[in-house]
Amino acid sequence: MDMGLTGKVAVVTGSTEGIGLATVREFQKEGCQVALCGRSEDKLQKALQNLGPQAFGRCVDMTQEKAVYAFAADVEKHFGHIDVWVNNVGGTIERRAEWYTEEEIDRTYALCFKSVVFGSQAAATYLKKTKGVIVNVASLAARCASAGRASLYGPLKSAVVNYTNTFAAETAAWGMRVVCVLPGFTLTPLAQRTILPEELERNVKESLLRCSGRPEDIAAPIVFLASSRAAYITAAQLEISGGRSRVLNPAYAYERKNG
Repeated sequence: MDMGLTGKVAVVTGSTEGIGLATVREFQKEGCQVALCGRSEDKLQKALQNLGPQAFGRCVDMTQEKAVYAFAADVEKHFGHIDVWVNNVGGTIERRAEWYTEEEIDRTYALCFKSVVFGSQAAATYLKKTKGVIVNVASLAARCASAGRASLYGPLKSAVVNYTNTFAAETAAWGMRVVCVLPGFTLTPLAQRTILPEELERNVKESLLRCSGRPEDIAAPIVFLASSRAAYITAAQLEISGGRSRVLNPAYAYERKNG
């Protein structure tokens, strides 16, 4: 299927590994020039080495307003235009908690929400010229409350969903589209480093497809939503979760098949 993306410039934030890097590679397959960023210079350079001369990268903290706007300006200067912007930065603290310090709240808010607002505002300056697309990466936690590890993360990802719809309305007159994806449990490098085996088993069992997602499983729908094939989709969310938490008895079909 021709996605109509050949020659387009796609920016993916938080893209030195995991879903972000998989998305960069998927855009490249469709003939895009790509720009990526991350906070680690070592990870950024490693990613760029494997992406070839059509890739452009900067070490950027997406929670810092001036740094985000400077990055967008650098991308536009390097490639001449921007057609797609994927806000992929996010995260939560790697411990279980019911009570958070002010510093922890502010940091999680900055990662999950401020990065999306700054990225969207920076992108819109250039996407208004090209009738471009913003794709925000939220989470299944935006729909399903998740106690413990994601008790701040989920509410902030819900805010991303609401912001997606709001920003779509605010930029529609320029021909822009703004959409959102809600990934379920995905085996990113971070997840592999931090998720316990028993947690992984539980996540798999609660999915209708009985498997974890791969970064590539999230990347391909992101690219589709950014393409001309999704030209009539805006202010919308696509859940990519393997059917996680959609029914009360996810084991029903498996028990019937084996019974």
